[in-house]
Amino acid sequence: MNHLFKNIFGILRYTLTSVFCVLAFLVFILFFKVSFGPAVLATFILGGLLFSVTGLKKQSKSTDKKATIDESLHRLTEDKETFYKEAGMSKEETQFFRETMNTAKNQILVLEQNLKQVSKLKAIEARNNTIHLTQALFKDITNEPRRLHEVDKFLYVHLPSLVDLTEKYNEINNHEIKNKTTFETLEKSASTIDEMCQLIAVDYAAFKADDLAEMDLEIELAKQAIERDNEEQEEQ
Repeated sequence: MNHLFKNIFGILRYTLTSVFCVLAFLVFILFFKVSFGPAVLATFILGGLLFSVTGLKKQSKSTDKKATIDESLHRLTEDKETFYKEAGMSKEETQFFRETMNTAKNQILVLEQNLKQVSKLKAIEARNNTIHLTQALFKDITNEPRRLHEVDKFLYVHLPSLVDLTEKYNEINNHEIKNKTTFETLEKSASTIDEMCQLIAVDYAAFKADDLAEMDLEIELAKQAIERDNEEQEEQ
């Protein structure tokens, strides 16, 4: 019943705000000499048809985007098979790793599409650099498969949750009728998406912590070497 009312209100809103429908109404009245009542009825029927066509186009566009993602697991190449063997991984471990990363790859592709659909999500993505970080972390994990357990939260919580949140945000944002509750829900959802994007950044930083520690050590050793060289020069 709620869905029916939403569609009716959507048709009314579309008809009353559509320039084409307003012009059609004037044509019915002025050129075809149709009386007011039938002209209004004909205009609303026209608005309903256009409203339905517009909705189908949006749905088709969304479906086409998802259809471009190839979710199949590609055949394991000889080089990759050798890489996993040298990493000390069994066939079962290799299969599990590949399936896990294939799921993550598809989720990242969907997330990228979702974040590009509306300006609000584009701004959140740009502020947190989310797409770049997810892609970089994905690449780092594939290069170090033995560290898969270190990114459990990223793979099984943060990434899939972010995909779901952005999908639902876009779905609600596409509602033809929006009221105060709708805008409040969108605002809360955007805030949660922003926080989840920040967690992705934390995941990336945690995975690269060893690299940062090594860099700090190298910097410290370099400073000590420079100090020794300066002391030797002063003694000379």
